[in-house]
Amino acid sequence: MTREEERSAVLDRLEAALGYRFETRALLENALRHSSYTHERAAEKDAGVENNERLEFLGDAVLAVAVAHSLYVAKPDWREGDLTRALHALVEGRSLEKLARSFEVGAAIELGRTERQSGGREKPSILENALEAIVGAIYLDGGLDAVTHFIERSFGESLAADAPPVRRDPKTEFQERVMATVGEFPAYHVVDDSLVEGDENRFTLEVVVQGRPHARGVGRTKRAGERLAAEAALVQWRVDHPEEG
Repeated sequence: MTREEERSAVLDRLEAALGYRFETRALLENALRHSSYTHERAAEKDAGVENNERLEFLGDAVLAVAVAHSLYVAKPDWREGDLTRALHALVEGRSLEKLARSFEVGAAIELGRTERQSGGREKPSILENALEAIVGAIYLDGGLDAVTHFIERSFGESLAADAPPVRRDPKTEFQERVMATVGEFPAYHVVDDSLVEGDENRFTLEVVVQGRPHARGVGRTKRAGERLAAEAALVQWRVDHPEEG
């Protein structure tokens, strides 16, 4: 089997997983082309190959519109806050990374040599960005209706009529509880950084209230560490303040 035939078979499998067949397959190929790959090609005098960053930009915006519309239709009794929390939960990085893994997008991404050798196919940020680029490609290929159908297939359970509302994110809930009780916002401080790019336990964050540490969280990003610290702090806060419910 030639390289072209192998590549075609990979894309066939991905389209089957996505549940969408591209009329213009070049759009899908573009969505799977990481900047590390195009940089190498440019160095080899093939500067006409475009990476997936522009499609990622488009897909990010289209995804938000399609998910917001689907939630609006599926949840006529939800208030604005419930809709907003559900939207953020579906389009945030961890959700898109999980979706990309379920479709085995990593196996189809074209990477430069260094990125391949460093495990780029498994990096959360690369998977998330590729999924957004794929959404952008679907939009250009089939329009908003095609994206909406893709979203409804991909997030079916979350968009079901009986799906429960998404709880407030832990940082917001902890902030509101602390502000109502002590009249100030909690602060988050980095207490450790492994300095290793892509390390799932790179950052250790500590949440502090009135100068007193409450909990720590460890994550790949500062944001992830803050969220986990807030989750841990909330557990103890509810124990210490049972009257708040």
